[in-house]
Amino acid sequence: MEKIISALHELGVEQYVITEKHTDSLEAFYVKKNLDLTRRADTTVRTVRVFRPFEKDGAKMLGDSEATVRPGMSEEEIRTALAGAWYAAQFVANPWYPLPAGVKAPRRADNGGFGSRSLAESMKDVTEALFAEDTAQDVFLNSAEIFMRRIETRIVSSENADVSWEQVEVWGEYVCQCRTPQDVETYHQFCYREPSPEALRAEVRHALEMTKARARAVAAPKTGTYALVLDREQVGTLLSYYVDRSNSGMIYQKYSPFKLGDDAQGADIAGDRLTMGLKATAPYTDFGAPMGDRPLLENGVLRTIHGGARFGHYLGVEPTGNYRAVTVPVGTTPMDELTKEPCLHAVSFSDFQMDPLSGHFGGEIRLAFLHENGTVTPVTGGSVNGSILDGQGHMTFSKERFRSKDYDGPLAVRVEGVNVAGE
Repeated sequence: MEKIISALHELGVEQYVITEKHTDSLEAFYVKKNLDLTRRADTTVRTVRVFRPFEKDGAKMLGDSEATVRPGMSEEEIRTALAGAWYAAQFVANPWYPLPAGVKAPRRADNGGFGSRSLAESMKDVTEALFAEDTAQDVFLNSAEIFMRRIETRIVSSENADVSWEQVEVWGEYVCQCRTPQDVETYHQFCYREPSPEALRAEVRHALEMTKARARAVAAPKTGTYALVLDREQVGTLLSYYVDRSNSGMIYQKYSPFKLGDDAQGADIAGDRLTMGLKATAPYTDFGAPMGDRPLLENGVLRTIHGGARFGHYLGVEPTGNYRAVTVPVGTTPMDELTKEPCLHAVSFSDFQMDPLSGHFGGEIRLAFLHENGTVTPVTGGSVNGSILDGQGHMTFSKERFRSKDYDGPLAVRVEGVNVAGE
């Protein structure tokens, strides 16, 4: 750190942000329940972002560029890397904006629940939870990969920032297999920032049940318009539309018309009014300024425009830092009531996506349940193509809750009038 700051001063760089990340990671790979391979890695990377003020056609500009400083680099190599970034910054002609003031604070330890436990101890708990529900003969986990990492981040800036904190993350992927009545495999992921053994057990149990249902599914739904029920991560993906559209960069560049106080959900609401909160996943922004939870929508009305320093200054709003994680209050409708009327309950897609520019969402169906005429039929194939702009006034959220890395809210949502291409 001292060598970097010294080189910056030699180059005449007055504004900078240095981000140091020390990552200790542990990885485990399983074939069925047998440990096949483990890996351990310990890395440190420092990213230096330099800011260069200049004038262009009489207007004040502030360019920026980044350089990466790795362990083992000599002082001359560090200086060369930083000089390259300083040179490149003059070609980035962004209108001038002030850099946010940072703070100086003591190091913050992990507050997500992992605490002082070693990665090996935490990995043992995750592994036990992952395989706890794998007890049947007809459906089982045929492979799994688990990753844990403890990240220590430090941010030092020219704007008085010197903060550091620790976080632990666990994520992984696993494949479920069912051999009868047809041999199928389904792919699943999980990711948590705090210990969630019961949640992981519940998700694996659900994945095994859905894999058995996928083995029974042989036909696609008929082409038509359906009430669509989405659950789990798909709900978070659907609602990411409002997170993306309320970002200051999207608004400044005219990709989004949102303004504070707007009824972002629309005025004609026959379903549930939407309330969302932005959840800070780190205690500080990229500039070392404090970062906390904020309201995003209250009964459909936009309360926060979020984003970094540059676009926040251009719009005249507070620079909040960038958010991805959200919290959403659950609805009042139980899950069994949500699917009581005819609908297509899609539980698995090849890749469910939301386009924040157009509002369109969709994906290829890997498994869904068709609820009609008092029967429930597993189906596979076909695709979903809907628009949140058409459906946001007719959304009904479940009473049950689901939690993952970046989403904490209703387990499921029912959206009326969604197009499905099938048989």
